[in-house]
Amino acid sequence: MTSETSTLPTAEQIRRAPKVLLHDHLDGGLRPGTVVDLARENGYASLPETDPEKLGVWFREAADSGSLERYLETFAHTCAVMQTRDALFRVAAECAEDLAADGVVYAEVRYAPEQHLEAGLSLEEVVEAVNEGFREGERRAREAGHRIRVGALLTAMRHAARALEIAELANRYRDSGVVGFDIAGAEAGYPPTRHLDAFEYLKRENNHFTIHAGEAFGLPSIWQALQWCGADRLGHGVRIIDDIEVADDGSVTLGRLASYVRDKRIPLELCPTSNLQTGAAASYAEHPIGLLRRLRFRCTVNTDNRLMSGTNMSREFEHLVKTFRYTLDDMQWFTVNGMKSAFLPFDERLAMINDVIKPGYAELRSEWLFRESAATPAPSRSSDAE
Repeated sequence: MTSETSTLPTAEQIRRAPKVLLHDHLDGGLRPGTVVDLARENGYASLPETDPEKLGVWFREAADSGSLERYLETFAHTCAVMQTRDALFRVAAECAEDLAADGVVYAEVRYAPEQHLEAGLSLEEVVEAVNEGFREGERRAREAGHRIRVGALLTAMRHAARALEIAELANRYRDSGVVGFDIAGAEAGYPPTRHLDAFEYLKRENNHFTIHAGEAFGLPSIWQALQWCGADRLGHGVRIIDDIEVADDGSVTLGRLASYVRDKRIPLELCPTSNLQTGAAASYAEHPIGLLRRLRFRCTVNTDNRLMSGTNMSREFEHLVKTFRYTLDDMQWFTVNGMKSAFLPFDERLAMINDVIKPGYAELRSEWLFRESAATPAPSRSSDAE
């Protein structure tokens, strides 16, 4: 390869590259056409648009406000059409299909069971419908020539008082497709310490959990999530940048919390496009992921809400490749970080890294050899006279 440009992955290579997704919301990733279908089937008449293409644009524009609170308002429409078993099954199956078609080989998809009870489902029925949908989506993906494994994260809402109940639910289904627990919702005014009983319970049960922290609210949110609650991962965690000082000469000084996060290899579930929408970063170039990757924090790349952000994992990496000139080696680094940080048993994570992720990137890196070979002009054929 003769230039820097030739070492950068193409959009098609990015799509085919094995990817790991740890932070994706089920109710934030519906197909616009599915939202329209389910609204019609269930008599929901409050959609702002009924044309799928226009509805997709509306979701992106409504979420692109710079405010986390306004961003979260868009979920009223998706949750409204996810109140029946059939709807949850369909959304989960399509989620797995869409992720697999985008090259995602492992995903942890989160949702809040308490937000899907309006039509009379029980918490258990919600979990079972979603789990069955994920299994169906995995099956359809295999038929289409893709491989994916999807685990569910059960989320409790920060402003509600059902965290312990949802944590117990996650523990009951931990051997049936649920891999961990999360809390989500507006950070300001709703610290994670309100739900200490849930986190203490999960720790006693040797179970896994992540916490939305350090997105709209700063270092105190991260500190509480780690030092009071004991989170395994930070959902977003982008505001750890507030504890890192970059001098005019380029030298970097880490505060004690940032040092702790890096030293302990605490995974950051970074979601670049979403962070731009909610005001956590002003542009891709200014997103902290560039510095955090250079400082070798345990960074992972994620989508957050594919519908609201008009994104998928390939688009997230395309932005990073264009902005930071990341190569396939960088993509593999982020992806291995994600797999290392997954809520799966160690031997299964290791097998995914060694048998799926690394071979996938090795194959992509080798393609330039065949491209150059194919581009080499064939020798001219000798004439009969010679």
